Order: sequence, then C-alpha cells, then structure tokens
Amino acid sequence: MRSDKPNLIVDLTLAFSVKIIEFTELLESKGKRVIANQLLKSGTSIGANTYEAQNSESKRDFIHKFKIAAKEADETMYWLKLCEMAPSYPFDETIKTDLVSISKIISKIISSSKDP
Repeated sequence: MRSDKPNLIVDLTLAFSVKIIEFTELLESKGKRVIANQLLKSGTSIGANTYEAQNSESKRDFIHKFKIAAKEADETMYWLKLCEMAPSYPFDETIKTDLVSISKIISKIISSSKDP
C-alpha cells in the first residue's frame, strides 16, 4: 500500500478497529465473550478488507474487497444494536456513529468505482 499520501477510509477504519478492540475488551471483562468475539471479528474485518483493497489486482477485485467490508459493517451494526438493546450490556454510541459514517463512505467508494 502506498503510504506517501493520506487515505481517509484506511485511516478511519484503522481507528475504528482500535475502538472495537477496546470495546470488546470491556465486553469480555463483563463476561460477554460470545458477542465480544463476534464483534471483534466483524468490526476489525472492515479495516482489514479496506486495507487489502489498496493493493487489489484489478478494479473488480477492489470493488469486491469493499463489498466484503460493507457486509462486515452490516454485521458489526447488528452486534452493536444487540449491545444497545440488551440492558445488561455496555454500549458506546460513538462507535455506532463512526460505523454509520464509515458505511456511507464505503458505499460511495463502491458506487463511484463501478463502470458507468
């Protein structure tokens, strides 16, 4: 990946992954291991696929990686909503807000990368 210029989506998803790690550690400390594990996998996968897309082999591969990131974002939103709705679970609204922003950017990247 080229590192000589800023890349908004890579930077956002990397920061988001760190937030997910910290939040899942909180969940685990409260004994919520199953949801923590699911959230950790899907939440960090968004950034991993975004990062991997930067060295894609083709435009089609690039779009495919971002579509995977979009699916992982949807799954992450599901786990976050469970945390939000379950009274015995901690919840952090800023993580959900960040995810909404990231999802919008990913959708825009996918739509603008497709051939007209």
